[in-house]
Amino acid sequence: MKRFITIICTAALLFSCSKKEETEAKQTFAVSGDQITLTDLQQKNAGIETKTLGNQNIANRIMLPGQISVPPEAMSGVSSASGGIVKMARYMPGNYVSKGQTLAVVENPQLAKLQQDYLQAKSSLGYARKDYERQKYLNQYQASSNKVTQRALNETQTQNAAVRGIASQLHSYGISPERVSAGNIQKSTSVTAPISGYISNVNVTLGQYVSPAEVLYTIVNSNVTHLELKVFEKDLNKIAVGQRVYAFTNQNSEKKYAATVKVIGKDFAADRSVLVHCDLTDKDESLIPGTFMNAEVEVNTEEGFVIPDDAIVTWENRQYIFEEVKPKTYRMFAVTMGNSENGYTELLNFDMKNAGKKFVTKGAYPLLMAIKIVEE
Repeated sequence: MKRFITIICTAALLFSCSKKEETEAKQTFAVSGDQITLTDLQQKNAGIETKTLGNQNIANRIMLPGQISVPPEAMSGVSSASGGIVKMARYMPGNYVSKGQTLAVVENPQLAKLQQDYLQAKSSLGYARKDYERQKYLNQYQASSNKVTQRALNETQTQNAAVRGIASQLHSYGISPERVSAGNIQKSTSVTAPISGYISNVNVTLGQYVSPAEVLYTIVNSNVTHLELKVFEKDLNKIAVGQRVYAFTNQNSEKKYAATVKVIGKDFAADRSVLVHCDLTDKDESLIPGTFMNAEVEVNTEEGFVIPDDAIVTWENRQYIFEEVKPKTYRMFAVTMGNSENGYTELLNFDMKNAGKKFVTKGAYPLLMAIKIVEE
């Protein structure tokens, strides 16, 4: 009832100015059924605008919850290749680091022992090779048996495998076998960033003993973030790869971030939802992983005649628009609405013969109230 009174008052203000003008308006005001004719003054006060309707693609939209996430290759947990005592640790959450940059230094006396084993294995390999060459030479003149020569070859291969295996271990710890061969023995190893990005978590302190299983840093490359949406079973059949998505935060719903559906999950969660991954077209460093998002997904795109949402009025649960029959004369008729998008709504029962006619796009509510007031 309050809404009805408010609309009537609004219509009265639009259709009147002074007492003299109001008297003139009442004398010329004309309503016949669903048609109304205004005076010049009423036309001006109502702010009525008209235009012909256009034909365009328009889609319906569904709202989905989600968050900013990153693919596996854009997030890295950083550990020390060897256990040991942390002698140096740098950086805090929020710092940007480049791939290969040193994050910490871990000291482990066992590294020196491994390097000694490498040097010893190289020495044994050198001796084994010389012995094999000697046995092979003697065997040519039958001064050594085939069995002894074969044993020397096997020993050479065994020592070569040992050298290669220890060298591989040294590489995994970030130690150069060439530097070890040159006499540079080190008892510490550097923990470096495997990817470029921002540090999101730090779990290390000086003097701490760490094992290879512990994650010391977590690095996130925010340049490859994507939108992860939760789609419930009832809406899943409306989602397809390539669909347009417009996401926004609760803090700033006016700022829209464009995205497209890339991957649709194949498993239901306990709440009967499926995760849908979308590529963000608009990059923004403020959208850090975990940021809660809402998203509008365009579905059921159709081509049809559309009208601005402001041109549609509602009365007793039905929707109407106004046709301009002639200047200052308007006829109201019911419409069936289709998809709505970007301030426009599709008219499902629009007759093609009306394509060249003009319809009210602004000032529809004052016209509706004027007709209903007369009916009352």
